[in-house]
Formats: sequence, structure tokens, C-alpha cells
Amino acid sequence: MSDLVEPFAYHVSQAALDDLNARLDMVRWPEREAVDDWSQGVPLAALQDYVSYWRNGYDWRKCEAWLNKTGLFTTTIDGLDIRFLHVRSRHEGATPLILTHGWPGSILEFRACVGPLSDPEAHGGCAADAFHLVIPCLPGFGLSGKPDRGGWGVERTARAWGLLMARLGYARWFAQGGDWGSIVTTHIGMQAVEGCAGIHLNMPFTPPLPEELANPSPAELKALGALKHYQDWDSGYSKEQSTRPQTIGYALVDSPVGLAAWIYEKMWAWTDNAGMPESALSRDAMLDNLMLYWLTAAGASSARLYWESFGNTGTGTIGLPVAVSAFPKEILPTPRKWMERVCSNIVHWGEMEQGGHFAAWEQPEAFVEELRTAFALMR
Repeated sequence: MSDLVEPFAYHVSQAALDDLNARLDMVRWPEREAVDDWSQGVPLAALQDYVSYWRNGYDWRKCEAWLNKTGLFTTTIDGLDIRFLHVRSRHEGATPLILTHGWPGSILEFRACVGPLSDPEAHGGCAADAFHLVIPCLPGFGLSGKPDRGGWGVERTARAWGLLMARLGYARWFAQGGDWGSIVTTHIGMQAVEGCAGIHLNMPFTPPLPEELANPSPAELKALGALKHYQDWDSGYSKEQSTRPQTIGYALVDSPVGLAAWIYEKMWAWTDNAGMPESALSRDAMLDNLMLYWLTAAGASSARLYWESFGNTGTGTIGLPVAVSAFPKEILPTPRKWMERVCSNIVHWGEMEQGGHFAAWEQPEAFVEELRTAFALMR
């Protein structure tokens, strides 16, 4: 099996963009919702405005140019093409760091963090804060290949990331993640993947024990309330994707408006916003991310990760140094007490003032500062 790592360029044909526009022009809208809020899903007027901008005001080529300029690469692991950004710092002593996204995000979540992490002296830091960055697309997501057999769950991805870092020549490295990236990174820690010297999570998660449910602290009550809200009102997407990813995949791959609604709703529900997703994330940034699902037809293949691994937060413990950044609007906040059962060496726990589920995307400056602080304690 080849262990080559080669440059990769991503160029979308004009025909693909024309096809998207034709589909947007042919959309068949439902009637408006029967309420005056988001409780039945994305309001018709909000989605129509969003899609109108996608059709008439958005320019994909800017994002495409950024991806190719920043540095895309490809390698094959266990027969699957893994595509990733690789940004080497100009500081040779920089620390290697792998950053893993989740659903419905992408490698673009980290776009505003690439410069500050790899070239800190140009962004208020010092040379000691420099990182060599590896930012892979999860299997089935974005530019990476789509598994055609079962088995590409979080454990296997964790091992694959270790192999990827070794292929790049990194003998000692750190790992970071949120959402599915947090779970992959947790498994890197539980498996003590060779070379990993510590991890940072912005969505730590471990379920409570029965005794913790019996007499919960204020922090535990908050976490339990968020978990109940998620189960009652916010988890329909995960139930569908974890049980019937192929079924929902037909709609997500065939209908750009269906895909847009499926993801735009999470931009509203999971960000620290003032009522609309656009108060937390720019419209262009959200559409750049959406395009990595649409152009690659990844609606079904990305959903299959839920079928493979939903609920698999791991059953082991982590002896490596662990750092956590807890953002106030995280969808599933986890008290430090629960994490201490799993992690024996928590070296940093940051309680953040603003931000939601998409930490690096929503609050890049705070996110970068947390990583500088956390990994300085592990070097």
C-alpha cells in the first residue's frame, strides 16, 4: 500500500456550478410554518433569503482559491483517500497539531485560526506559540474519499490520524477537536495513539453515572437540562442519520435547498447568536461550508458516521494531558467532575465568556488563545 503524500488541487467545473444554479432556480417551496419562530424548523422567509443570496450574491471561487493557496494534500489510508490542509509554520521548532472538525462543519471551521496558529508573531503571539497544522477532512466528508464498506468509525479514524501524522514526519504531536472531532480526539487519547502527547477538546462528553443523577450539582443540573433539551427537541437529525443515513442521503444529495435547510438550522440552534445564524457566522462562511457538502455530494456519506459511531464516546480512560475549553452555548455541556472520571490528567479547563458549538469558527481569537495556553502546559 502506498504511503505517498502528494499535493492536491480542487477545482470545481463551471458545469457543476451551473447545475447548482439550475436546481436553485427550480426549487419548489413548501408553505410557511404555522408558528412565528423556529420551533417547527427553519422559517420559510429566512431560508428563502439565504438561498437567494446563495444563488445571486455568493462566489464559490474565493473559497476555492483559499483552499488551494493554503495547501491541500492527499494520501491513501486503508484504501481510502484522505485529503487535508497541511500548513507548516516558518518556525522550524513549531509543534505539530492535528485539528479535526465535525458535522455539519468542515475544515473551513478553522480558516480564521490558520494564520494565528502557524504564524503567531504576525498575530499577537510569539515564536513559542507556533504550530505546524494538519487539518483533515473526515472520511466521507468534504474532499476525502467515501467509504464503500462499514467500519470507518471514530476508533479507526483515530488510528488513521496517527498514521497520517507519522507519514508527515511528526514523531510528537498534539490533537484537537470539537463535535465528531472531539470524539475522534478522545479516542486518540484513549488509544494512546503513538506520537500524541496531549489533546484539547471543545466539546468534551461523557455520560453521567446514576449516582450523579441522584444529587446533581448546579453544573450537573445545567448539563442534564441541556441533554434533555437535545433529546427532546434537537436530536431528530441524529436519529435519522444514525439509523437511516442512506434514506436521508437521497434528499441531501439531490436537493441543494434541502441540504441548506438541514445544515442552516444547526447554524441557528448551535451558535451563540442573537436570533439569527448570521449574527454568529457570516453568510459567505456558512455557504462556503455548505458547498463542501453540496459539491462533493457528501450528504449520505457524512451521515454514515452517525450510523457507525453515534453514542460511541469511548469506554476507556485517558492518561495523556487533556485540556478543555467550555463555551457557554455548547449544545452538550459536560461538567469537569464527569470528565475527571475519564481523564486523569486535566491540565487546563477554560470557561469561556462567549461562543457556542462551533468554537474555532465563532470565536477564533479566544480559541487560538486557549490552544496556546493549553498546549504550552504540555510541551
